[in-house]
Amino acid sequence: MTGPKTILVITGMSGSGKSTCVRGLEDAGWFCIDNLPAPLLMKVADLGVGQNRLAFVVDVREGQFLHDAPGAIDELRRAGHAVEVLFLDSSDEALVRRYSETRRRHPLSGAEGVLEGIERERAALSALRVHAEHVLDTSTMTVHELRRQVMTRFSSATAAGLAITVMSFGFKYGVPSNADLVFDVRFLPNPFFVPELKAFSGKDPRVAAYVLERPDAAEFLTRTFDLLDFLVPRYQREGKAYLTVAVGCTGGRHRSVAVAEALQRRLVATPWGAAAQLWDRDADKE
Repeated sequence: MTGPKTILVITGMSGSGKSTCVRGLEDAGWFCIDNLPAPLLMKVADLGVGQNRLAFVVDVREGQFLHDAPGAIDELRRAGHAVEVLFLDSSDEALVRRYSETRRRHPLSGAEGVLEGIERERAALSALRVHAEHVLDTSTMTVHELRRQVMTRFSSATAAGLAITVMSFGFKYGVPSNADLVFDVRFLPNPFFVPELKAFSGKDPRVAAYVLERPDAAEFLTRTFDLLDFLVPRYQREGKAYLTVAVGCTGGRHRSVAVAEALQRRLVATPWGAAAQLWDRDADKE
């Protein structure tokens, strides 16, 4: 028996991005095994693989062994391992579209089709989803966005403290499902209606200046930073590991990008926000 390990059990819907998640974890230094039968979780954890961070994918490909997964996870915890469960989910519409695009067959679909297979899979995974510490909805994520989320949450650089992500987004594309705090900056003047600025994003210095030099923008940043300065130590005290701060405007291209980048710059200048990541979700969309 080797010493206690940090173990991440990855599960979720077929087509929701588990393979992308595994590749991101491997790049972050995790030892990963895909489609490992649940009864073997403890045996592999006890092996001396030269790595203390292990990730196992457990899903409907397990067949009859899937019913053993909750018990196997409890066994790992009783043995002293630090175990968390990550559940990757997506809407039925997104999953059907992905299977249509890739022309792959859903592992539980029969003559009825993909949607019926998805329904059976949700039922089979319901027990694991209830007990998951992390649930990521990948319905609107690209593979690059999912990878960024995985690297932010599970890289060794952020494992010791609160991992903060500041995200810009457009309300027209939907409020991010993984956001903990959502701020609306549509009260600021919109560069979209300024002909010489419309074509550029909030990353452009001219657009950023147009947005951030407003007194209202400066006061918003000060008040938001003060709120985070109050909240973050209390989140940490309660054991929260990840915080996503979402800043939204209409299209997610001008105001929210400029404000999110300014907020992230303030955070990285503090001891508690030094590792804050920036994610401009919709800045490149038309």
